[in-house]
Amino acid sequence: MSDNTDETNGTPREPGENGAGRERVVGTPSPATEKQLLASQDVSAPAGAGEELDEEAAKRAERVVALFFLLAFAGSVAFIAYYIGWSGRDGGMHGVERARESNYWLGGMMALSFLALAIGVTIWVRRLMTSKPIIQERHELQADPQTREAFTEAFLEGAADSGITKRPLLRRTLLLAAAPLGLAPLVLLRDLGPLPEKRLRHTYWAEAVKKAKAEGRKGVRLVVDGTNAPLKVSDFAAPGSMITVLPEGIEENAHHPLNEVAKAVTILINVPADQFKPAKGRENWHVGGIVAYSKICTHVGCPAALYEQTTHHILCPCHQSTFDATDAAKVVFGPAARPLPQLPLGVEDGYLVATDDFPEPIGPSFWERG
Repeated sequence: MSDNTDETNGTPREPGENGAGRERVVGTPSPATEKQLLASQDVSAPAGAGEELDEEAAKRAERVVALFFLLAFAGSVAFIAYYIGWSGRDGGMHGVERARESNYWLGGMMALSFLALAIGVTIWVRRLMTSKPIIQERHELQADPQTREAFTEAFLEGAADSGITKRPLLRRTLLLAAAPLGLAPLVLLRDLGPLPEKRLRHTYWAEAVKKAKAEGRKGVRLVVDGTNAPLKVSDFAAPGSMITVLPEGIEENAHHPLNEVAKAVTILINVPADQFKPAKGRENWHVGGIVAYSKICTHVGCPAALYEQTTHHILCPCHQSTFDATDAAKVVFGPAARPLPQLPLGVEDGYLVATDDFPEPIGPSFWERG
């Protein structure tokens, strides 16, 4: 057995100053490695390193940074130009396809602008700013004159180290890149518009009725939502019934079918004729107690699609606005401020038809309604 091995368990031991061995735990580094790791080695940069820049390399980095700042500027300008001049074509961003296209272009241009700006700033910091060590002593936080003077000195020194005062090309292109980004939030206020003008005052019922009358008919037929089957009076003869209807041809002929369906959706209810109280001037707007109201709640636009047969109340499930189907859909409970608009009905060849559009805007009130 070697002198450097413990006689009891065979683990290696290291000689001490007097030649006596000391035990070493298995798996620990050898003394040579340990001494090497603990040896005093200055791995920091030599004094003065990083405080001076290679001006030729700095000029190249400056041009690269300026190029990225110009790219950021171009992305921001393209964002604004597309938003103002292209996304609003043909009446605005209506429909799923137009919204998807707008999201791709606007998101892509804004991402390009921010990415180019971030890359430019990163290269600036990595290649153009000095890397000398900064030591800051901790003192009590006081806004005394000496502190303010020291802050001013540190700020000016930092500005000088960053090169923003020395390199006007970087300063100007950075400001140029950031300027459109500051204007972008103001441009995005356009998302509050475009103004609805007259589009919220009418539904597709008006266009469909006009087209039907031009063809010599009394009005446009009501079709069942989902099946598009025309509805006869005999098909809806049981009191207490309710069904959702639309104007015939809306999905095929409307310019923006989803938008028009959302506005024109209507509930048809068969109220017992002896309990029905038509509003003044609307005595002939129903057919034997069959009455039609807008399905869009006048509170915040939820679908008022629940009906109590015993009370003849129309309920909105969102905020519990309740309307009386027997009394011109007047509000009897909840936050809704006005009745559901009523659609004038008639009969032609046994089919239920609408003879005109809703007499007032459907859905929640809006600031232009007047």
